[in-house]
Amino acid sequence: MIFLAQEEQAIATKGKSFTRVNEDIRVPQVRLIGADGEQIGVVDTAQAIQIAEEAELDLVEIAPDAQPPVCRVVDYGKFRYDREKKAKEARKKQHNVQMKGIRINGANISEHDLEYRLSHMREFIEKGNRVKVSVRFRGRQMAYQEKGRELLNQLASKVEDIAAVDQDPRMEGREMSLILRPL
Repeated sequence: MIFLAQEEQAIATKGKSFTRVNEDIRVPQVRLIGADGEQIGVVDTAQAIQIAEEAELDLVEIAPDAQPPVCRVVDYGKFRYDREKKAKEARKKQHNVQMKGIRINGANISEHDLEYRLSHMREFIEKGNRVKVSVRFRGRQMAYQEKGRELLNQLASKVEDIAAVDQDPRMEGREMSLILRPL
């Protein structure tokens, strides 16, 4: 039964932010920034809380790792809203580059199949994705690795107008692969 209570408490604190506010700030002194943004200086924590109460605002710890910690007199609800809004905006601007893979079975590929795969490579690169082109060697084909290297170099030269070689052709087990990135 005791374990359940601790588990529930741990789950409850996961969603909470660890920004200390008002009485949660337990250091003797803080560097205080006023409500209008001016530096007040290093003051006792009790005095800082009193200044915040007089302004009918909250004392929020901005930089807990600094010596002494930096606190600001601000409305905590508005502070939290602005911080979440900035985080959401940063996530929106973040661009995830994916690695797309194209596999070629053996270095003996027909011209039509090569053009088909080349069109897919162009499509992936134009969308901003990286492309990994792999040539798989089966059985006795391992003796023709140089032909696979020539094939990959040929593909790289055909898309050099929109892509650059990120990794030159190299063997990985029974596969030789080349990585291209958009320009």
